[in-house]
Amino acid sequence: MKNALTRTDFNFEGQKGVYHGKVRDVYNINDELLVMVASDRISAFDVILPEGIPYKGQVLNQIASKFLDATADIIPNWKIATPDPMVTLGIKCVPFKVEMVVRGYLTGHAWREYKAGKRTICGVAMPDGMVENQKFPTPIITPTTKADAGHDEDISREEIIAQGIVGKEDYEQLEKFTLALFARGGEMAAEKGLILVDTKYEFGKANGQIILMDEIHTPDSSRYFYAEGYEERLKNGEDQKQLSKEFVRQWLIENGFQGKEGQKVPFMSEEYCNSVSERYIELYENILGEKFVKADINDVAARIEKNVSEYLASYKK
Repeated sequence: MKNALTRTDFNFEGQKGVYHGKVRDVYNINDELLVMVASDRISAFDVILPEGIPYKGQVLNQIASKFLDATADIIPNWKIATPDPMVTLGIKCVPFKVEMVVRGYLTGHAWREYKAGKRTICGVAMPDGMVENQKFPTPIITPTTKADAGHDEDISREEIIAQGIVGKEDYEQLEKFTLALFARGGEMAAEKGLILVDTKYEFGKANGQIILMDEIHTPDSSRYFYAEGYEERLKNGEDQKQLSKEFVRQWLIENGFQGKEGQKVPFMSEEYCNSVSERYIELYENILGEKFVKADINDVAARIEKNVSEYLASYKK
């Protein structure tokens, strides 16, 4: 675990500030570019866990980079380059204050709400008589507020527009982009024998244009099922075999932690952290259908600083 990157404190040329998120550290370069470092931190239930996961940042950054390239025909995105395995550098946008969550199947948070007797989520109706992990007749969009700290909150389309969080015309465009991206992600997953179950997208504006930001279709932002055996497991009421961060959440729940007040994060041994690392690498290889090549992690921070600084110097020329 000593080689896991859990904190960064760079000072790049032209740097105007840095934002340390749950997983990513974002450096503002001259109010024009962002350097987004995918750290090895891991969060669950909106809590940053105390130990890092080796190679997790590389896994997330490289998956997101591939999917940004594969969806650039649907919507322009913020990415300019990936100067390091754990870094994406791109355009600084003004973000919309919502996350566009799209669900193709009744699972996770939506299922917990459904099981509690609710038949609407974020103002969207869910049919009666559904079972856990069943496919919705059509994908539903269940947006959340984008919290700077603490928990994101469910919000309806109507509330977003009425409160002026996003204008009506822009919001309708975000919905169209969300469904188109989800359809593309689903097609790409199916080619690998997977089902894209649900995911989230973040958007911003640059020069008056809507831009796709941040990460997409990674196991931190998305849930995947294995397609093989899906129907049989559904029919038998069995848990689906899945590719996502859900296995970390389940481990925490089993050890008495759900991010609630007074609860303590269970001890994360080196063995456990390495097992999570192996699962993330498995996710990478299944989602992208290619072998994961481990970067040198002897001094991750020095490697990133060198690669990013060299790229910024060449970018200005």
